[in-house]
Amino acid sequence: MHRRRRTSLAVSAALLAAAPLLTACGGETHPGAAAVVGGQRIETSALQAEVRDVRDAQRAAPDADQLIKNTGQLSQAKLNGMIFDRVLQRSADDAGVTVSRKEIQSTRKQAAAQSGGEKQFAEMLLQQGALAEGQIDSAIRREVLLNKLAQALGANTSTPEGQQIVLADLTRTSKKLGIDVNPRYGRWDSKQVRLGEAKTPWIKQITQQAPEEQPTGA
Repeated sequence: MHRRRRTSLAVSAALLAAAPLLTACGGETHPGAAAVVGGQRIETSALQAEVRDVRDAQRAAPDADQLIKNTGQLSQAKLNGMIFDRVLQRSADDAGVTVSRKEIQSTRKQAAAQSGGEKQFAEMLLQQGALAEGQIDSAIRREVLLNKLAQALGANTSTPEGQQIVLADLTRTSKKLGIDVNPRYGRWDSKQVRLGEAKTPWIKQITQQAPEEQPTGA
């Protein structure tokens, strides 16, 4: 049984839920960059590498056609996560929150055990989260860091009120960073801390899992 782990993996997904589309942040062009966050570039080549890793993993899966069909806007979804990670990291830095390699390994080991093993865990994340094998640790780090940030803010993320506290903090950070996205990938919504045009049906599927349970902390 792995509902608790799914709930933990859904914390950031809840913050990245569907929201109204806002105007783009800034009009400056950045050749070769998918986005610029706090003056730091996210190279298009780095984004394409993440997408390629997922597509390769999906093509090797038994249900390849369905997986690919369900993740039609994978580039936007991956860029969404890459930007969100930078916003989260800045909020965590401001709150004095850190995550150790040991915490990531421990959380992954527990999640894999609850999923029936490492292989089953990886398959679940590919199917429900569009994560390739090499992206799992980064995703786990994101969730552990988000949970620890929530704790630092005194927010209970199992409640709407607690989620709003975390969202408000990330929104402040997002606005402070001045995020500029290449228009081909959509527009950044600082109020919802997400790409306005990033459609991620597989994330919605995770978000719907066990919404009443308390997320697993670090």
